[in-house]
Amino acid sequence: MTSKIVEWIINLAPFGILGLVFKTISDKGVGSLANYGILLVLLVTTMLFVAPVVNPLIAFFFMRRNPYPLVWNCLRVSGVTAFFTRSSATNIPVNMKLCHDLGLNPDTYSVSIPLGSTINMAGVAITINVLTLVTVNTLGIPVDFATAFVLSVVAAISACGASGIAGGSLLLL
Repeated sequence: MTSKIVEWIINLAPFGILGLVFKTISDKGVGSLANYGILLVLLVTTMLFVAPVVNPLIAFFFMRRNPYPLVWNCLRVSGVTAFFTRSSATNIPVNMKLCHDLGLNPDTYSVSIPLGSTINMAGVAITINVLTLVTVNTLGIPVDFATAFVLSVVAAISACGASGIAGGSLLLL
């Protein structure tokens, strides 16, 4: 019964987010969101590069076969919910059901999905990198490649400590 309620809430979450955006636009005007347009495009573009390019390369390295049928299925089922809820913790039941539907071993995915929802947070690492570099650039501080690389490594490690809730990565900034 509880999982049905959680599934219902997950399915309605995009409408809640749409309502929040509509309220912000109606209260403060479109200009309040226009300033974040470039940043949003950069974040989404980077994440869309990681999902269909980087993750399949990693999967290919381990599977030694075409990973795209599996990747597209996972993105279709799990990716949409993850994108709109912005929460890896909220996406756990969706991923558990997907693994069950794929016929995977429950002993494996019942441990790896909750663990992966905390440790494997590429979106958090991307967000930390982009927002930090935007902030540094805004302040006029020069950043060379070595500094940006160290920032990437620290962000990837810090992403392991982010909470799995929407906006949890902002606490790491």
